[in-house]
Amino acid sequence: MSFPKIELHVHLEGTIKPQTLLQIARRNDVRLPADTVEGLADLYRFRDFSDFIRTWVLTTNCLRTADDFRQIVVDYAAEAATHGAVYIEGIFSPAERALRGVDWDEIFTGYCDGAQEAFERHGVRVRLTPDITRGFDADLNRKVVEMAVAYAERGVVGVGLGGMEADWPPELYTELFRIAREAGLGSVPHAGETAGAASIRGALEALGADRIRHGIHAVEDPGLLAEIVARGVVLDVCPVSNLRTGVVPSLQEHPLPALVAAGARCSISTDDPAMFDTDLEREYQVAAELGVTPQAAYAAGLAGALCEESVRDELIRIGEQTAWT
Repeated sequence: MSFPKIELHVHLEGTIKPQTLLQIARRNDVRLPADTVEGLADLYRFRDFSDFIRTWVLTTNCLRTADDFRQIVVDYAAEAATHGAVYIEGIFSPAERALRGVDWDEIFTGYCDGAQEAFERHGVRVRLTPDITRGFDADLNRKVVEMAVAYAERGVVGVGLGGMEADWPPELYTELFRIAREAGLGSVPHAGETAGAASIRGALEALGADRIRHGIHAVEDPGLLAEIVARGVVLDVCPVSNLRTGVVPSLQEHPLPALVAAGARCSISTDDPAMFDTDLEREYQVAAELGVTPQAAYAAGLAGALCEESVRDELIRIGEQTAWT
């Protein structure tokens, strides 16, 4: 059977399957690097993390309208529901689209409409956590926070930090996260994916991180890992993503078992499933092989979720009513 699942780390732009990407590009008259499903599939075979980022920017540039953004949320909710998803925190990068001329309200309205429709059509609760993009203009990133605050009543629950982690440490974004936290939004930065333990500590101390996206390099610093365990900070682990981007050399060498052995709470997610040829069911299967049971992954997801209390109560009931064995 497929157990209920909570997914806290999925980039909505990275959920678009090649066929859908081609359809959206054609209706927006955008030229992609490849014009066939097979060509896009070849493009998704990344050499390293930098190659992935370049491909991600190229392919997601076809997203232009509120309907595009709405569609990708609803489409992913439909797919994730088949794997047991009941709650998703979707990431999107609005500054990327705004930089290319898309209106800010067009972006946020589309994603928020999609989140509402996802629940109405597929019964999946979707909350949104737009990313500040490392290295982008300060005014653009401040606008991300301002828009996130403005759309908090429509399902935006937090602000993240994405992009080239090794080049742009979290301390550079302290003020933006202070503004977001004071407005009641959660702090969910990427850290400890392509950079080391110091990046995670910076995210915790400078950004007041409620959760760490990835965080797998915490194993390099026993003191930091012990602090994460003591504080109950949830790490959003994406095993197949780490393999595809070359962050880990093999799944057998993934740090997840060491994190679990130390007592860290690890939620399980897909990251960019269409680009990494994975899905939520597969991630949970891999995680189980590495020592995280579906029940433990659900519990970690529940602990890390930024949702309102009424939704949390619903998720608790789902967990309690599930026969996990």
